[in-house]
Amino acid sequence: MTDTDTDTDTDTGAEREKRMRNLVELVVDPVRRYLHRRTDAATADDVVGDTLLVCWRRLDEVPDDVLPWAIVVARQCLSNAQRAERRRTRLIGRIIAIDPPPDAADENPAASTIDGTGEAARVTTALACLRRNDAEILRLWAWDELTSPQLAVVLGISANAAAIRLHRAKARLKQELLKSANATGHITYDEGSDDAR
Repeated sequence: MTDTDTDTDTDTGAEREKRMRNLVELVVDPVRRYLHRRTDAATADDVVGDTLLVCWRRLDEVPDDVLPWAIVVARQCLSNAQRAERRRTRLIGRIIAIDPPPDAADENPAASTIDGTGEAARVTTALACLRRNDAEILRLWAWDELTSPQLAVVLGISANAAAIRLHRAKARLKQELLKSANATGHITYDEGSDDAR
């Protein structure tokens, strides 16, 4: 190998490393937020690492709009992690059946109505009542701030289909919120207001 060949390999490696650093700056925080909303902190951090590893390995395949692509990778890595966790859970299932742990405090965020989180709790509960696909597209839109074209990439559908699904999911969420308001006797809208719809 000549000195020229070595310089070319070094330049290619340096350019690749620079591209990866730029990719990390663009995606690591949004991907981390995406994961932290869907799993515990430790799993999220592990999956961020797995996602970045996939990004490094497939760096030549990364499109210009990298965020939705990285979220697709993160979703797949999270699915793998969740499958592994389900396998572990099944392995200890008999032990739990024989010797159940003491009752734990309710950690469901939807149950908390202290410190003004009642409205957030209602939204969380309403999301839980939706079909999984509806809840996921709403989370991607509201929490991860993805546009319809970006939603389309993440969900593997056309931008038009993503916009339609988002519209329908919003309508279903509104209906769930209205049902929960009626069930609890709470009115979410000021009926005398011009803004009430």
